[in-house]
Amino acid sequence: MIVVDFIIKNILTQASITIALIAMLGLILQRKSLGQVLSGSLKTLLGFQVLSAGSSIIVGSLIYFGKIFTQGFKMQGIIPSIESINGQAMNELGLGREIALTFLAIFVFNILIARFTRWKYIFLTGQAILWMATMTTIFGYFAGLRGLVLVLVSGFIGAVFAVAMPAIAQPLVRKITGSDDIALGHFCTIGYLFEALIAKLFGEKGENKKSTEDLHLPTQFEFLQDTYLSLMVVMVPLYLITAFFAGATFSTRLAGETNYLMFAFLQSIQFVVGVYVLLAGVRLLLGEIVPAFRGIAMRLVPDAKPALDCPVLFPYAPNAVIVGFITTTLGSILAMFVLPKFGLAMILPGMLTNFFAGGTAGIFGNAVGGRRGAIIGGVAHGFFITLLPALLVTIFNQMGFVNATATDVDTVVAALLYAWIIGPILKAV
Repeated sequence: MIVVDFIIKNILTQASITIALIAMLGLILQRKSLGQVLSGSLKTLLGFQVLSAGSSIIVGSLIYFGKIFTQGFKMQGIIPSIESINGQAMNELGLGREIALTFLAIFVFNILIARFTRWKYIFLTGQAILWMATMTTIFGYFAGLRGLVLVLVSGFIGAVFAVAMPAIAQPLVRKITGSDDIALGHFCTIGYLFEALIAKLFGEKGENKKSTEDLHLPTQFEFLQDTYLSLMVVMVPLYLITAFFAGATFSTRLAGETNYLMFAFLQSIQFVVGVYVLLAGVRLLLGEIVPAFRGIAMRLVPDAKPALDCPVLFPYAPNAVIVGFITTTLGSILAMFVLPKFGLAMILPGMLTNFFAGGTAGIFGNAVGGRRGAIIGGVAHGFFITLLPALLVTIFNQMGFVNATATDVDTVVAALLYAWIIGPILKAV
């Protein structure tokens, strides 16, 4: 168990190490020279670390924005957080060991399913697998499962999601990227497909379809065709206005000795810097992982595809990312006010989810329904990813997780399936 704990905590949950080792394996299987193996492995590690650094910058900026947003608009409700659920499950229910083993089981079952079925996807987003392991273990536990049975059942269900979600999304990912080299490994995929459906119903069609990436602006506004400058034009006013509504007293506590409006301005620029760094890491990572992965595809899992985290799609439609973030936020705010009217909990907008999941959903909406599809689909996506966590609140309250819910749509769906279908069946058996 000590060895397993070390592998999980220091390798499998460290996504950069995992992907670098997989790249190394792929290059070794292709019988590359020692220099090529080291170069490809280290560049893969570097690319993922650069991507992670960009994500960390974005996260820090959005955490600040979330605080001033909540204060500025005087909202009280539930902030979805799978991290808090994970902590409570391990500390209060004593499920730390089971969650760790389920994590490992998902990884193993994923490889087996990819090897012996037509679903040739290897899910490589380690953090997402940890959250899926948390959810399936908790709900399996409350369904009456214990010990090895709990780990195996929860691991298998998580592995099915790990291969099914990339497989279902792949036709659209292929359309977005123009190739079949990579897949999407992010447990918000059902939300992306929901936006694609709305975009197909209400978006532009045929020759009338105009992409978010084909914006034609007057000469004096051509600078906005630069992704980073256009993102600044959106984020700077958003941060400044929100900080103003939060008030000088509250905002100054976050800003320290810096003027609170200047601090808000700098945080908005930090957000743009984070996007720049993230996209640089994506380009470096893809340049190494795809060729290296061919070795695994040829030897261990024929025709395997790496399912990678959502930012790998951002370079293909950067304007759609911005549109998706804004419209998803609008939809989540709308749902925040509407859902309590129907007796559901008030779910506060999660800015991290709105950016990463909303931005990716915007790419899907744009690919299917053009600009109109990205806009209408984005608002619907924001409402949808707020509705599902609201449905989960009641179930969690009955299990002792007071005022708690999760974010990633696929993990929420797995929990709802367990609560409504799998759990009752297991109890009956």
